[in-house]
Amino acid sequence: MQSKSFSLKVNYKIKPFKKTIKVDSDKSMSIRSFLIGSISQSISTASNVLESEDVLSAISCLKKLGVKIVRTKPQSYKIYGKGLGSLYAKKNLTLNFGNSGTLARLLLGILSTTTNIEIKVQGDHSLNKRSMEKLIKLMSEFGAEFLPKNKFNFPLKIISTEMPIGINYKSGVSAQLKSAVILAGLNAFGNTEIIETEKSRDHTENMLLQNSSSIKVINGKKKIIEIYGKKILNSINVNIPGDPSSAAFFTALALLNKNSSLKIKNVGINPTRIGFYELLKKSGAKIRFTNRKRKNNELIGDIFVKSEKIKPIKASREYYVKATDEYPILFIISALTKGISIFKNVGGLKNKESDRVKEMQKVLRQVGIRTLLSKNELRIFGKGMINGNNKKIIIPNLGDHRIAMSAFVLASLTGAKAKIKNFETVFTSSPSFLKIMKFLGAKFEKQK
Repeated sequence: MQSKSFSLKVNYKIKPFKKTIKVDSDKSMSIRSFLIGSISQSISTASNVLESEDVLSAISCLKKLGVKIVRTKPQSYKIYGKGLGSLYAKKNLTLNFGNSGTLARLLLGILSTTTNIEIKVQGDHSLNKRSMEKLIKLMSEFGAEFLPKNKFNFPLKIISTEMPIGINYKSGVSAQLKSAVILAGLNAFGNTEIIETEKSRDHTENMLLQNSSSIKVINGKKKIIEIYGKKILNSINVNIPGDPSSAAFFTALALLNKNSSLKIKNVGINPTRIGFYELLKKSGAKIRFTNRKRKNNELIGDIFVKSEKIKPIKASREYYVKATDEYPILFIISALTKGISIFKNVGGLKNKESDRVKEMQKVLRQVGIRTLLSKNELRIFGKGMINGNNKKIIIPNLGDHRIAMSAFVLASLTGAKAKIKNFETVFTSSPSFLKIMKFLGAKFEKQK
């Protein structure tokens, strides 16, 4: 399901607000619930699912692989699990992952060790440009083959292995690669061991934890994940919380908009996902997590934020993995905060939906903000809140939802005139984004 293309025109400054909202459900967890439900036994359920394009791509791919998925009511689904290694595809079937790097890497993890898979895989224009080299090398260790040889971006052909063998893997900052190895290891012979050299998102492990015969997580000096292959997976029942990455954009708006406050209800506050909020708190932001509870091995709570002048942001290298998706909006906050903000370890942003450092530098340049990129570090020379009345922001078609959302927030806060092309890309992660912005008082026009 592809949304109709439209541009967004913004040329009004937002007024102060005091509101309570709910944000779109977590995309990472929504996609994982369908993938894990499909390879589990019996019927799994997923409720409060994000019904965005990336998640609908996941459902579509799994149905093509023989999985029965029934929508019982809005945002609620039954997934009729086929069990490990039971996904099936006719030879030369084509799967389209749309814009979703999560879906691409995790589903290829499952398919690499599922016998008799020989299919073509591709994504949209943006995903097809992203390098899959690390994933391909990892899945080749399990025995899968990707054609043509030495080509590392989609479209590709995958031929699964008849004799998948568990591997040992040292995982870095990518939760998607770690998850692909976990999912491949579940259907491999023998054990797969993952040693986390850097902490990354742990939704996949959390969702599988009830299967103690299949997975064991040892939290020591370094986290070790042991996967015991070819065991039966029990069905899962998951209620998806709000997405902390989607909540970040509204948090930024409330923080920088004078005399404003915002409560965001029922958001996932998993410790591996809250680097954005930790960085802002460290800089003096008044952000509180209240009403905390644990569901499905995940921490959930409400986020409360008040407008506040903050100090420049200093993001040391370990924050990258906990706030990757939020770096574009953190760059906006830094630009509108007086002083020099520093972001280390930003190299990985090159291989997102766009080269996010380069594109965000262009955005900030349009409103007169100087930035300096050297090696793996970005410095932003923030001016404090700027008057954007005589400024123009033009965002070309990048196919990057986070940059489109960040530019909208920047225009709403400063009053700069913005034209953001192909804004429909935001619906891959946040279908309610415009509705919530309107509720908070932002004004915009859609243009074909």
